[in-house]
This record gives sequence, C-alpha cells and structure tokens, in this order.
Amino acid sequence: MRRVVLMTVLFVTLMALYLALPLPDGLVRPPAVDDRPLAVQLDEAGLDLGAPAFIRVFKEDATLELWLQDDAGYRLFKTYPICRYSGALGPKLKEGDRQAPEGFYSVARSAMNPNSRYHLSFNLGFPNAYDRAHGRTGSYLMIHGDCVSAGCYAMTDRGIEEIYRIVEAAQNAGQRAVPVHAFPFRMTDERMARESDHRWYDTWRNFKEGYDLFETTGQPPQVSVAGRRYVFDG
Repeated sequence: MRRVVLMTVLFVTLMALYLALPLPDGLVRPPAVDDRPLAVQLDEAGLDLGAPAFIRVFKEDATLELWLQDDAGYRLFKTYPICRYSGALGPKLKEGDRQAPEGFYSVARSAMNPNSRYHLSFNLGFPNAYDRAHGRTGSYLMIHGDCVSAGCYAMTDRGIEEIYRIVEAAQNAGQRAVPVHAFPFRMTDERMARESDHRWYDTWRNFKEGYDLFETTGQPPQVSVAGRRYVFDG
C-alpha cells in the first residue's frame, strides 16, 4: 500500500514539473484528454451540437482546434492532439511527397466518409484553387483516425469520433461547409520573425493575413484566390 502511495505522489510530482516547464515560443501544450461523453462536454461549455463549426490545425505543436459558434461568436470548444502527420513545415507540393497540406480548405457533406478504413475521415479538398494555381498535385488528403499518416492529419479514434460528429452535425443543421485552416505554426509576429529566411516565408505571410483576421474578429474569414494568392474578406 505504501508503495502505491509513493508511486502516486511521484507521478503527481513529475506531472506538476512537466506542466511547469516553459515551452518554446509558439508552442502550446495540449490539454489532458477528456473522456466524458460529448454531450456532457458541450453542455458544460454552453455550446450546442449542430452549431456552425470551424477547425484550425497547427503542425508545429501537433494540435487541432475545434471552434463552435454561439450568440457571441466563435468559441474554442476543444484542442485535440494530432496523433501523427507526415512531412515537415511547409505546403504539400506533389502526389507522393508524403507532406501534409497547409492552407485554407473547407469540408462539405460530400467529403465525409463514415466507412473509412481509418475509422472515420473527411477529405480536406486538396488541391484547392490556390494549390492548383501553383501546380500542386495530390489526392485524398484527410483528417482521419487510426493514428497512421501518409500525408494526412491522423487523430486518435476517440478524437476523430468527436470531431466527425460535430462537423457532421453542423452540416446537417445547415452549414454548407466547415472551414479548415491548416497552418505550419501559430502565426504570431514573433514566431514569423524566426522564419524570415525560410523558403516559404512569403507563402506564410499570405497565410498570416487569414490567421490575423480570425484572431482580430473572432470570425473565420471568407477565402478566395486571385493572382495565385489567398484573398481574405473579414
């Protein structure tokens, strides 16, 4: 019994030390997994299943944010750890490069796959108009379960079950498409400054326009493509 108590104290102490450690600039530590029923989590957050949804993905800290709309605007419902993604920071360029995409995508009802061999999945719609304007190729780039990635963002099965259910409910309630914004990292001025010599810096500056609009307005911007660039309307 004493050994169990000592081990428990040691675990709690180590966890406290881990949580107290500072993270590098731009990284966010994912929260502990909440295994309560989804209805309970939504009720506690004061959010509704079927509300308009919005997803942000951040490669660097391997997290997926799920936002839901209420009367005051969009609120962060939950941050999920990404189990695995392929490649490095930077956009997907061609079929077979095993690179997870970056950019601004949307998920319509036709993109949902409840019979995926990766538990559940939805297609991001790569290549979108921006990707095609840059001559990029690829197909079946998804967010799915099963913790396996060859160019996708792979979640745990429990995670994708919640995400899929919320996205599907939003679509069934009338949201035409759920926006998914996939970023290399959290695009703060400080974090961007560290990449000023990176080959994709100019691309990321364009991405940052959309990132900043949501950070400022709390509403996902309308996204279009002109002159091989994303154009945003807040």
